[in-house]
Amino acid sequence: MTTELKTTEQENWSLVIRPQRAWWDLHLGDLWRYRDLVWMFVWRDFVAYYKQTILGPLWYLIQPILTTVVFTVIFGNIAQLSTDGLPPFLFYLAGNTVWTYFSASLTSTSNTFTGNAGLFGKVYFPRLAMPVSVVISQVISFGIRFFVFLGFLFYFMASGADVRPNWWILILPVLLFIMAGLGLGSGIIVSSLTTKYRDLQQLVTFGVQLLMYGTPVIYPLSSITGGWRWLILANPMTPVVEVFRLAFLGVSAMSPVYLLYSLAFMVLVLLIGVLIFNRVENNFMDTV
Repeated sequence: MTTELKTTEQENWSLVIRPQRAWWDLHLGDLWRYRDLVWMFVWRDFVAYYKQTILGPLWYLIQPILTTVVFTVIFGNIAQLSTDGLPPFLFYLAGNTVWTYFSASLTSTSNTFTGNAGLFGKVYFPRLAMPVSVVISQVISFGIRFFVFLGFLFYFMASGADVRPNWWILILPVLLFIMAGLGLGSGIIVSSLTTKYRDLQQLVTFGVQLLMYGTPVIYPLSSITGGWRWLILANPMTPVVEVFRLAFLGVSAMSPVYLLYSLAFMVLVLLIGVLIFNRVENNFMDTV
């Protein structure tokens, strides 16, 4: 009688939480069932980030403009780096718009476990919902910076600057998808490793800053020749930045076909990241 009762109860369960499961048992369907929670995290990340600041959401506008002004003065006026004939401010703003989304996604998702250990220890929900919500909330931030970029683009076009937007702008969703996948995959790999090795978290911000100089954000790919060019080409963010400039500014030293490499690299990193994340979340509360 007791066995029959247990069997009946188990048939009514909608979710079974087990301490151990296979590497490939990802439970990705749980993300869809908890989609309302994901959107709640998205709203929290977007609203709470500048909630207790004086300027509030205006920082989403101020940051890219100030960063671009600094790049223009230092790298454009003082260092006099080439911008392939494009207006320096517009050149740096384009690279900064793309790079900020990737770097913010990576750094924000890299502290998923350590930054939310208290919440994870109290209630169950798909742990992957947290980094996914971060990547989605960063899309909103990217959208604001993108419209700032479009505003300056139209201004320079009206001023007679030689910029030529073209049909490659239709590939923007693909660029966003690649950046989101790279940021999410890389971030959750770091997050999974920092449950045991906390010093890796200290290297993330520094490493992202160094990686920016290995990406054609402040210089065009055409200016890199010789033995260093292969290193820049090996960076999966290089085709993304170059194709973005090709689409909206009409100038690039790289064919859009190289996006296939970035896409393949993104799929590999994302797959590895999800598998490691899935494995670590089983016992991360014992080590975090």
